[in-house]
Amino acid sequence: MDIVICDDEALARERLVRMVTHLGHCVVAQANNGKQAIAAVEKFRPDVILLDIRMPEMNGLDCAVQLSQLETPPAIVFCTAFDQYAIDAFKTHAIAYLLKPIPLEDLQHALHKATRLNQAQLQALPVQTQDLNSLTQHTTRQNIVARTHRGVELIPVEDIYYFFADQKYVMVRHKHGQVLIDETLKELENEFADVFIRIHRNALISLKHLEGLEMLDNGQYQVRCREIDEKLLISRRHLPHIKERMQKL
Repeated sequence: MDIVICDDEALARERLVRMVTHLGHCVVAQANNGKQAIAAVEKFRPDVILLDIRMPEMNGLDCAVQLSQLETPPAIVFCTAFDQYAIDAFKTHAIAYLLKPIPLEDLQHALHKATRLNQAQLQALPVQTQDLNSLTQHTTRQNIVARTHRGVELIPVEDIYYFFADQKYVMVRHKHGQVLIDETLKELENEFADVFIRIHRNALISLKHLEGLEMLDNGQYQVRCREIDEKLLISRRHLPHIKERMQKL
């Protein structure tokens, strides 16, 4: 893939160049602020941009918003030393948020994710015309943000099998494993009511991945998910509603 690297620190750019080259990709341009990055993207039309956040003249978040308005925007991977901008960063439809110093494995994982995004998918992303404070304020999220050993990861909602409450955290079981997030089931239930259904006081399951119900010897039911072996218990309180929803699938 063709990649643009944008960071105001020369040593940081050099390190990323070495890593990108080692992974078999091509660095077509470098920039030290957002304005230079936009010019480089318009000139070289890269597949991916590795973008720092705190930079002079134009920061990475403002740059990403403008890049998202291009007809064929590159996939955006933020590379920063600060984790507090992750939520705003993913509102610009970044595919990854990597924390410095960036391990080679994490960069490889992010670039592999970028290869799965074709231009048609990128063009289908909503054009951002609002400022960062109003981005996606009134729309349902398409991704869940989770802090993991990789730093900050983006989990597509469509890849999530279920949410399971675990003490003060919620475990997200998805196609590539599981992560913990600091959100409540009630908030998730309200936001994703069209695509997830509560099956127990501690669990929400994706209607898309709901395969069927099984009755246990004690008369209770459990739910089967497509693609995974785990089975979750259904509370008697929620069983009638689940059966009703399943008839409409």
